[in-house]
Amino acid sequence: MVSNLSKKLAVASLVTFVSIAPLHAQTESDPWEGFNRAMFSFNETIDRAAIKPLAQGYKFVTPELAQTGVSNFFDNLKGLRTFANNLLQGKVHNAFEDVARFTFNTTFGLAGLIDVATPMGIAKHDEDFGQTLGYWGMPSGPYVVLPFFGPSSVRDTVGMVPDWYLNPIVYVDDRATRNSLQALRLIDTRARLLEAERMISGDRYSFIRDSYLQRREFLVRDGDVRVSFDETDF
Repeated sequence: MVSNLSKKLAVASLVTFVSIAPLHAQTESDPWEGFNRAMFSFNETIDRAAIKPLAQGYKFVTPELAQTGVSNFFDNLKGLRTFANNLLQGKVHNAFEDVARFTFNTTFGLAGLIDVATPMGIAKHDEDFGQTLGYWGMPSGPYVVLPFFGPSSVRDTVGMVPDWYLNPIVYVDDRATRNSLQALRLIDTRARLLEAERMISGDRYSFIRDSYLQRREFLVRDGDVRVSFDETDF
């Protein structure tokens, strides 16, 4: 479930990206649409029944400063995954920046609760194993909606496995602490989406699918995406 919301964070954060760069995802990328829509409906039902209300309650009762600290903490942990994938892609300079960010935020930023690296001018990167596979030429493959895990592709689904082992939370020995961290990460991730998802219009499934595919292409190509428009755009 936590991974589902992690994926949904990547998806819903696309809303702003789509409004800026209206690329057109090809429907040929979704040959399993019938299955995907069923899984999408299943995930949405769970979200509406439990996860979204929890996130709304968290936003309501938690001071904004504390919310920022929680988000910073989990973003800092994600830096380890980014570091490993930058190395795998041969982006040594970016990897050094990842190490610097993690070191400064963990030590001077109180275990990552405070982002001290950004004011220092240390760039923040976002890499995962799905992007690494794409960087080395593996095609995305068909779009797929995974039960509980949400929007993905064949390539990104494969990439979820090594990324799971790069998540420090899974190595916490105490089960209660580990589960509490996973639950907090889930709620924090969903809470970040509450404002962005209001911009979703039209068919919710298609909007999220297209946004996901566009953003993943954008990330794999490090922003070097050639935008083309159909005549119907004008």
